[in-house]
Amino acid sequence: MAILGWILIIALFAVGLAGAIFPVLPGAVAIFVAFFVYGWFFTFGHFNVWFWIIQALIIIVLFVADYAVSAWGTKKFGGSRLSVILSTIGVIIGPFVIPAFGLVIGPFLGAFVGELLVGSSVSKAAKVGYGTLVGLFSSMVMKIILQIVMIVVFFIWIAVF
Repeated sequence: MAILGWILIIALFAVGLAGAIFPVLPGAVAIFVAFFVYGWFFTFGHFNVWFWIIQALIIIVLFVADYAVSAWGTKKFGGSRLSVILSTIGVIIGPFVIPAFGLVIGPFLGAFVGELLVGSSVSKAAKVGYGTLVGLFSSMVMKIILQIVMIVVFFIWIAVF
């Protein structure tokens, strides 16, 4: 049973990290679930209230920063509110419509079309689309770092406590 427990935990960590790149996957939630799997298969004794507070704070920062950084990229390059909304829709829908490149094309097109709809020039719309991609990739890097921190804290916690 211990082997099955670790297989599930590692699989959930992998799904969580993949979720930083593919928004259709649960991301940090999968990593959080892995902590419960560890508790169910082994023990919850390693986890005190501070473990759960630290992990919850990381997840809150991750979720808030994810949207803020993505929107920041669009806004920093002069994007409108409509561009932010359509680029977010593009992140969600893009991978389904264009499986190989939808994660990049979706948000770019969303921001680009959003800017055109509010009356911006094609060059400004392209600049905002580029800014959306800067925000998207910055957000991905930040999510990966924070999720790795969650996993490292988990391993430190079970080793020390």
